[in-house]
Amino acid sequence: MTADDSFGRLDDDDYPAFTMGRAAEMLGTTQAFLRTIGEARLITPLRSPGGHRRYSRYQLRIAARARELVDQGTPIEAACRIVILEDQLEEAQRINAEHHRGSKPASTPPAA
Repeated sequence: MTADDSFGRLDDDDYPAFTMGRAAEMLGTTQAFLRTIGEARLITPLRSPGGHRRYSRYQLRIAARARELVDQGTPIEAACRIVILEDQLEEAQRINAEHHRGSKPASTPPAA
């Protein structure tokens, strides 16, 4: 992999660029919280060759939403379920919008 390839991944939301410690620091939470939402299968971090958890920006956004709900008093299991459903709804809406854009009839010129 060249340096250009590595820099290109900086824009990839799914690239596991963050260690558990850095992810916890960025989210203002603990590593235990990240392990707990991993055990609840909200996010599944990738593993480095040495076995360390690595998180993507997408996973950090998901974890941040779960933390927000937990901070508001939602039990962690419920927060994880809510975030999963919100993510599924967002994906379904995106697919629906794409479908509607693709199924619009071509406009016909006005009759003379």
